[in-house]
Formats: sequence, structure tokens, C-alpha cells
Amino acid sequence: MSFWPEFLVIASVHLLAVASPGPDFAIVLRYAVRYGRRAAIFASIGIGLAILLHVTYSLVGIGVLISTTPWLFQLFSVLAAGYLLYLAQGALRAKAPDTEQAIALEQSAAPASRKAFVAGFITNGLNPKATLFFLSLFAVIISTDTPLSYKLIYGVYLSVATSAWFVMLSMVLTNSRVRGLLLLKGYWFDRLMGVLLLLLALHLLYSIF
Repeated sequence: MSFWPEFLVIASVHLLAVASPGPDFAIVLRYAVRYGRRAAIFASIGIGLAILLHVTYSLVGIGVLISTTPWLFQLFSVLAAGYLLYLAQGALRAKAPDTEQAIALEQSAAPASRKAFVAGFITNGLNPKATLFFLSLFAVIISTDTPLSYKLIYGVYLSVATSAWFVMLSMVLTNSRVRGLLLLKGYWFDRLMGVLLLLLALHLLYSIF
């Protein structure tokens, strides 16, 4: 296959995958609601950079090792589920802030951004299903004759495209028209995200046991 047809197939498949709701979406939504645009964007960047981990796994063969070694796959799954449960319990305990607390949340965007970046990176990086997705992408769609330089371009694109998608989502979720409402009523969304993260963690655990 030549570069462009192969690239367009990869881009199309990736777009469908990244647009599907999952842990990454929940993380971005939670930080957008609770801390605002800056934190949500940092979470998006963390998610995008974590994509490079999965691409690296696929290129050097670690992805094959994870997919063919049950205990290693289970270990990644348990770690991912545990982290999602940790995030879920924090979100479920969200309380309605008063005006001063709402302002304080907005002003805490800088330290929250660092946590958001780490949360995005770990959530995506520990997701074994994401590793399997990229492994399948590189094994099925990308030809064995494709040069390594092209594969590296694909990997960088997938990382940038993922970040761009979630940054766009962050911009939509933190539109000024709804920001005031989110600051005061966002704890309901926070709790909802806590439930979603809890269900995702349980689903992940259920799928491996």
C-alpha cells in the first residue's frame, strides 16, 4: 500500500475509536466541569502523549507480549481498574460548592492542570484495550512493507489527533455560556462521572475474571 491510502484508513479508524465514549472522555469531562478549560486541555494532552506508549508497544513487540501473556494483560487491567476506582471515589464525594468555593476551584486551575495531565496520561497509558487496539491497527492495516519512518509518522499523527480531539471537546464543554452553571452545579456532573468511572472499572475487571 502507498502512504496516503494507508494513512487515510488509519485516520478513519482512529477517528471512530477516539470519538467513542470511554475512560478518556470521562476524565476530560470531569476536569472540564470541575476545574475549567485549562485543566481539561492538560488532561487531553496527557491522553495524547500516552498514545505514544501504545504505538511504541506495537512497534517494538511489547503489545504482542501483553496480548499473548494472560497474567501481564490482567496486571495492566487491574492497575487501570484500580486507578479508575481511585478517580471514581473522589468524584462521587463531590459536594455543592458555595460561591467562594466555586471561585477557589477556578483559581486552582494551575495545580489542577498538573493533576489533570497525569490523570489523562495514566488513564490512557494503563488501558490494555488501547494497547490491543493499536496493536491491531499496526498488524492488520499497516503493511509489513511500510517503512519505519512512515510508521513513526502514523504514531505522531495518532498522538496529535487524539490530543486535538479532546482539546476540541474541552473547548466545547467550557464554553463561557455554560461555565457559570458548571461552577455551581458541576458537582452533579462530577458525581455522574464518578458513577461512569466506577462502571468502567467494574467492566474492566469483569472482562478479565
